[in-house]
Amino acid sequence: METPTISLPPKLELKINLTDEQFWQLCHDNDDLRFEATATGKLIIMPLTGGITSERNSDLNFQLKAWNRQTNLGKVFDSNGGFELPNGAKRSPDASWLKRLRWDALTPEEQDRFVPLCPDFVVELMSPSDTLAETREKMEEYMANGAKLGWLINRKKRQVEIYRPQQEVEILDNPQTVSGEDILPGFVLDMATIW
Repeated sequence: METPTISLPPKLELKINLTDEQFWQLCHDNDDLRFEATATGKLIIMPLTGGITSERNSDLNFQLKAWNRQTNLGKVFDSNGGFELPNGAKRSPDASWLKRLRWDALTPEEQDRFVPLCPDFVVELMSPSDTLAETREKMEEYMANGAKLGWLINRKKRQVEIYRPQQEVEILDNPQTVSGEDILPGFVLDMATIW
């Protein structure tokens, strides 16, 4: 029997009340889609990215993972990793990193499901279906929920917005590199392969 399919708008938001277990099951029963949920229970169904965004995101994760292999300071997650933030939102940044001590404090069950923490470092790489306003809101949400550093990469404008807790957003125009500062000591993202 063929599975029925439906066509959805590029980015669909629905208000739906799902338990954590139901949301987990929805994600796994529909692994060809990407889901997030806001703190107010709005379900967001996001399209898969195109080839260019996917390739650039892969390079971003590669650079972050290579640095982490050298330092062994934490754990790196790609865009398929889900986090349940303290405010109840369920998010999946394009790239993220969590300090080893925080990861090791989780039970094996917590590590195997949506991680019940906000990452220490998050990156959102804008894709054609993203809006700048919505992506900025997500970055602010990460900061409000405990992230220590965040980058919003806008390839079209060749800008990187740097988010830090309780500080004004810093905007870099066409940087060649971006530093992980003291959150990711020694990490420098080469932007040549991201633009």
